[in-house]
Order: sequence, then C-alpha cells, then structure tokens
Amino acid sequence: MPPAVRFGVNYTPSEGWFHHWLDFDLDSVRADLDAIAALGLDHIRVFPLWPYFQPNRALIRPRAIDQLVALADAAGERGLDVNVDGLQGHVSSFDFLPAWTRTWHRRNLFTDRDVNDGQAAYLRTLAAALADRPNFIGMTVGNEVNQFAADPHPDPDRITAEDAGRWLTRMLAACAEGAPGRIHQHASYDAAWYQDDQPFTPGHSARLGDLTAVHSWVFNGTAQRHGADSVPAEHHAAYLVELSKAWADTAHRPVWLQEVGAPAPLVPAGRAAAFAEATIGNVLDCPDLWGVTWWCSYDVSRDLADFPELEYSLGLLTGDRRPKDIAAALAEAARQPYATPTVRGTALVVPADPARRSRCAPGGTVFDAYFRLVADGVRPTTVLDVRADDKEHLAVRGITEVVTPDQVLPTPQGGR
Repeated sequence: MPPAVRFGVNYTPSEGWFHHWLDFDLDSVRADLDAIAALGLDHIRVFPLWPYFQPNRALIRPRAIDQLVALADAAGERGLDVNVDGLQGHVSSFDFLPAWTRTWHRRNLFTDRDVNDGQAAYLRTLAAALADRPNFIGMTVGNEVNQFAADPHPDPDRITAEDAGRWLTRMLAACAEGAPGRIHQHASYDAAWYQDDQPFTPGHSARLGDLTAVHSWVFNGTAQRHGADSVPAEHHAAYLVELSKAWADTAHRPVWLQEVGAPAPLVPAGRAAAFAEATIGNVLDCPDLWGVTWWCSYDVSRDLADFPELEYSLGLLTGDRRPKDIAAALAEAARQPYATPTVRGTALVVPADPARRSRCAPGGTVFDAYFRLVADGVRPTTVLDVRADDKEHLAVRGITEVVTPDQVLPTPQGGR
C-alpha cells in the first residue's frame, strides 16, 4: 500500500485566537480538538507566539512550555499528531516579535549573533520538550519568516541569500538537536518562489530541511486575474507543489501543502466548498505529496479587531465549533483511499536564476504556460533550465518530454 497522504488543519483556537496562550484553558482546547478529530483529520499545526514564550532573550517561560506539551498531549489523546511552528513571527497580517529584537533593541533577525543564539535556544527547547511524545511530527522553524527579509514588509531586516541559507541551516540544526529523528522544515510565503529580490530562494525551500513546505494563497493575483473557479485558481496549490520539484536535489523529496485556504471575497462563501474540493483533488494528483493542512480550524471572532476581513471567515468550523460546508470537503478527502499518482512526464522549463523567478508568478510566462498545459489536459511538472538537457536527471524523475514557455504560449496570431 502506498503511504497515505496526511490531512490536517492549522489550529486557530476558537476562543482568543492565538492570544489563548495568555489565558490558556485546556478544557477549551480539548473541545476544539474534539471537533477537529471528528472530521477525520490526523494532525494539527500549532503556533506558539514567540513573544509570549520568550519575552526576554534569556527567558523561555516554563509555564508556556508546559502548556504547549499539554496541548500536544490532548491532541494525542484524540489521535492527532502535532507539528509546532517555532518563530511566530508573522500570522494573519500581524507581526509577533519580542521586544528584545525591536525599537531600542533593534537587531537583524537573521544575522545578529545574540538574536540567533536566542532563537536557536528557543527552537531547541520547544523541540526537546516534545521529543518523547509519539504524536510529535517535528518543528517548522517559523511561519513565513521570509516576509521579514524584504519588501513589501514596512521595516525589513535586509539580508542576502547567503545570509538566509546560513540562518536556516542553523535553525534547522537547533530543531534537530532538540528532537533528533523528527521531521523538521521551514516555511516561506510564496515570495520565495515568485519575487526576484526575495533572499529566501526556491533552492532554500526545496533543499533545506526534511521536506519542502508550500503555502498556496490565490489572493496573490491568481484569483484577481483569473477568477476563483478558473484553472489557475483551482490548480494553484498543485502548481506550487510541482514548481518546487524543479529545485529539489532528490527526485522524490516529499512536499507538504502546509497552508491553503479559501479567502473571501475572492473565493465567494458559496463557492468555498467547491474550491476546496477542486484544490484538494488536483493536488492529490501530485506524486510525493506528504500532506494537506488547511488554513484554518476556526473562524476568527468578530470580537477581535483589526484583522483583514478575509481572516474572519477562513475556518473549517465556526467559533461555536460547528462545521461549515468547506469542512465536509476536507473530511471527505481524508476518508477516501489513496492511490499513488502516476509520474508527470512533461516538464516545463523554469529559470534557475532566482533573479528571474518572477516569470513563475501570476502573469509570468512560466505561470501562464503551465496553466495552458493544464487546460489542454497535460499533467506538467517543472525542470530547471540548467537541467533541461541532463538525460540522467530527467530519467530519474520519469520526465520524457521537456517544453519551454515559448513552445506552449500562443503566438500573437493565436497559434501554438
């Protein structure tokens, strides 16, 4: 039997959102997890807020660590495995950075030696606290930390790609020191794949850590350009999974669709379930998929202010723990038997140079060519231009046809 794809949810507590760590209520957490487990899911992704857990560089709060372990144990009692994001970091448009990195103590998050020592100690401590729990999957270094390193962040910590690689290598090592043998990885938002001057590169995502994590959000221009029920919108998650494989050094590196959601109003509420069903069905057609983790478990309460409007309605369940129609789509996918997809034999050429990666973004030639192939019934993957003539590499990946965007996109006269 092929290894089953994992199905889970990013755990946003029904009471207090991630601020629940300030008023931690294990009974409320248990009730949340009961409703998640009832959907037939097998894991959650958990978000300690970094300033709450490490308010001083030399203080990692023991009570906060105990609460994290209690949450993980409660999940285990309900058959749910747990992945923990360490450096929060950035969540739902808010930055959560400890005071010892900002204003009067302003230091670069990625290159300052003292900051890096504190971050490594924190990640090691979180991992070690859960290392003996059988339902602990492993650590994610942080949630979309690449957004701190470049525009459009209003106050970025400027670094080079080499700086980013060194930082990631050290943070992943700290996770492994705390919990050897677990799955540890890092997660970037899609600027890593699409933005030419983003220092966190596709190579970092596809080569560092135990698997590749991708975050698929169609509010990146995909839905705006093409609509929520379009081929690009419904296949965007699958595109990122297959795009990541161009940069991987191993032929069958696992890829985790770690975040994907149905953001209103770009995906209208009445289409959310259909969007989820299509997105999940399409990504399940990607070989080497590790899992699908939906964003998110519970709607954000309207009692909380200043969230972008779309954040209030992304949950699979309402604030009073009732499943919405979209929850049924994920639950149904989790119930179905899994059959390993066949290899994708047609590869679209993408530029290896990170300074040209915007061609892969919505509106770029790679993006448009990929979805022209999909619309024509092809199941494409991708290959770097520097590997497009490497017969050994292509054979290992099962690629039998290589095409360039120029060969796929219509000419001005409308031909192929």
